[in-house]
Amino acid sequence: QMQLAESGGGLVQAGGSLRLSCAASGRTSSNYAMGWFRQAPGKEREFVAVMYNGANTYYADSVKVRFTISRDNAKNTVYLQMNSLKPDDTAVYYCAAGRPVYRNDYVRENKYNYWGQGTQVTVSS
Repeated sequence: QMQLAESGGGLVQAGGSLRLSCAASGRTSSNYAMGWFRQAPGKEREFVAVMYNGANTYYADSVKVRFTISRDNAKNTVYLQMNSLKPDDTAVYYCAAGRPVYRNDYVRENKYNYWGQGTQVTVSS
């Protein structure tokens, strides 16, 4: 089984930046898609970004341009660089690993097998 651990969350003012990290351990595989999801208070968990098939990326419209997903295969770590943060970005951010088969599966949380515990991101106005 794969284990995922997020880090890098914190409190930042609007317009600031944070970089989240997701370290994978255990039975890791380069074939896994690595995604980022987030869940704000009172809201359902939503898709943020994913990296799949090597370096392919896809982003939710709400974070496109502002956020960048990347990975360091040697460190088994996936990153989410978050710039121009807004209060609406406040949420617990989760990384996830899975092997979605279809294109549309990459944004569906139930297509991911492994999840981290989450890291809190709070953006103040």
